[in-house]
Amino acid sequence: MLQKVKDMYKLQREAKQAKKQLRSIHIEAESRGVKVTVDGEQTVLSIEIPEGLPRREIAPAIMDAFNRALKKAQVVAAEKMKGVMGELGLATGE
Repeated sequence: MLQKVKDMYKLQREAKQAKKQLRSIHIEAESRGVKVTVDGEQTVLSIEIPEGLPRREIAPAIMDAFNRALKKAQVVAAEKMKGVMGELGLATGE
């Protein structure tokens, strides 16, 4: 029982550390010149829109770049958490 409590404490500590690391990872995606940057926690850090992009293309380009960036961030976060879970022998089979 004591070992399970120690494992849960270690898991909590490792998860906090992984979350902190995710904040420092910057992920970019681009669509039609629009560049969106998010961190590993899927927080938008910046959106760059090039001059001269027609107004009607801005919203679709932002959505596309944003969705691409979020998908990349999800993969990064999943890999990071998979590593934490694996260290404790809690990783699920693939």
